Amino acid sequence: MIHVEAGVALFDGDLTLANASQWLAQGEAALKQGTATFDLARLGHLDSSALSLLLSLRRRAEASGSAIEFRNIPESLASLAKLYGVAEQI
Repeated sequence: MIHVEAGVALFDGDLTLANASQWLAQGEAALKQGTATFDLARLGHLDSSALSLLLSLRRRAEASGSAIEFRNIPESLASLAKLYGVAEQI
């Protein structure tokens, strides 16, 4: 899940369609607390819902006038983003 340490939201565990809504709620809560950096280094197994989650968080941040940054994006997720033509958004 997502927990915040020193102002950085850390993704920790598997992110799949089965639990994406829980991750989204936690990501939104982190954004509301002012967290702008999300670190994906500890992200485990993922599917395309992970990409959807990142794009949703970006939209929410931008809608509130906040910046957002994703760090340590797994290669598999970067490849999916490139395939779907949204790599520059993550």
